[in-house]
Amino acid sequence: MTGPGSAGGAAPVVLVAHGSRDPRAADATRALARAVSAARPGTPVWASWLDHTEPGPTEVLRDLAVAGHRRAVLVPLLLTAAYHHRVDIPAAVAAAARSGPPLSVRVTDVLGPADDTPDPALLAGLCRRLGETRPGRFDALVLAAAGTRDARARRSVGRVADALGVEFGVPCRVAYASAAPPAAGVAVSRLRASGARRVAVSAYFLAPGLFHDAVTEAAGAAGAVAVAAPLTDAPELVELVLRRVDDRPVLASTG
Repeated sequence: MTGPGSAGGAAPVVLVAHGSRDPRAADATRALARAVSAARPGTPVWASWLDHTEPGPTEVLRDLAVAGHRRAVLVPLLLTAAYHHRVDIPAAVAAAARSGPPLSVRVTDVLGPADDTPDPALLAGLCRRLGETRPGRFDALVLAAAGTRDARARRSVGRVADALGVEFGVPCRVAYASAAPPAAGVAVSRLRASGARRVAVSAYFLAPGLFHDAVTEAAGAAGAVAVAAPLTDAPELVELVLRRVDDRPVLASTG
């Protein structure tokens, strides 16, 4: 898909990723958009980015309105409800409303925990990616995330780590690639110092990039037995995106 197309049928779905200078990240978002489109025939699905990659969500929403669409569903491809969800995405929706024909936009929850409980599909996707590394038996786990200064967002990452630890029956600690301690290598080293012999790392990332590369290098240097790949277009992530599309709205804006 290369443009918004003409109106008619199901409301278009606009996926909004953070964006990265690393082209692998945009490729992963496009792959997810294709997978969501294949899983929901008849629903137009568009990828957009808040930074570094075009088009942005404002442009996509405006073009959809110009093409005759009157409603759209915007899904933030974010794992925590931090600054980008609270500020950048509402600003993009508002900018589209100011600069184009009327369009009713429903913004869904992020893909991370919308309440105290991580979605089973998210946990299943993390388990899939970890299993693909063939780590063998491990007795401790690190959930490595991008990082945020938002305390509520960090608590949501902690809830995912707790649920993942229960899933595997091992201690699971959080690590961050930026903005907050501990780093992945530090988390792995602490678990090993506390007696864990085989520590695996689950990647709480939607796409590859510099952060995931840094986690992989640091965790490996600290003795991790495996580092999982990002979620990218895992079937469970596709399921989660569609679940968000079908959920009731958390924010609505009408131009």
